[in-house]
Amino acid sequence: MGEFVRIETGEAEGVATLRLDRPKVNALNAQVVAELHQAADELAGRTDIRAVVIWGGPKVFAAGADINEFSGMDANGGRELSQRINDAFRALEELPQITICAINGYALGGGCELAMAAEFRLVGEGAVLGQPEILLGLVPGGGGTQRLSRLVGITLAKELIYSGRNVRSNEAVAIGLASAVHPDEEVYDEAVKLAARYASGPAAITLAKKAILDGYFLPLDEALEIEVDAFASCFDTEDAHTGVASFLENGPGKAVFSGS
Repeated sequence: MGEFVRIETGEAEGVATLRLDRPKVNALNAQVVAELHQAADELAGRTDIRAVVIWGGPKVFAAGADINEFSGMDANGGRELSQRINDAFRALEELPQITICAINGYALGGGCELAMAAEFRLVGEGAVLGQPEILLGLVPGGGGTQRLSRLVGITLAKELIYSGRNVRSNEAVAIGLASAVHPDEEVYDEAVKLAARYASGPAAITLAKKAILDGYFLPLDEALEIEVDAFASCFDTEDAHTGVASFLENGPGKAVFSGS
């Protein structure tokens, strides 16, 4: 368990919380990024955890990179920093578990990039997201130029990155940057409920996630081959046989899955 990032369990069966806790605003310094990567590596091997909620606490998700570390940095240092951040966020993105961000307060710069590496983002009413790096004379360095355009479209992503403006909760949902908005005091609990729903689902959810990620950037014919493999692999799971038998006996939506 790291000093600023920890894995917590007990909120719901099969659900873990990846908790950022670096006062005052969860700034993503080198240590936080390293601890996020270490936590991702640990979670990847946890078969008892099937969904992960990423949360920065009730006041702020992550207000961005620790700008103190930018002072005096040259191009080589910038390249190394960006690579470390991208490696950590990619490890989180590729987790076999379903990942959900619960966002209270600010998720700016690296904080927004961390949130976009998760599959779903639930935001509190007071949440503020954005990529303000341009205001420092920089571009996003943790995947923002790539993931934002994939979520909201290239034209809007350009406008947000070129201007560095903030996006509040209702707009974030409207443009597809967030999945849903909830009262600030309820957003974490709602994320846990959603995570628990996925955690109780069949092993096929993990196979579906991998197929989507692996096939997203491929030509369609190659991507469909990945889907064929994923579909076939489902029949090696108990859950597929349980689901089929339950459907034939009781109709749809009544199967209870083991996650195996």
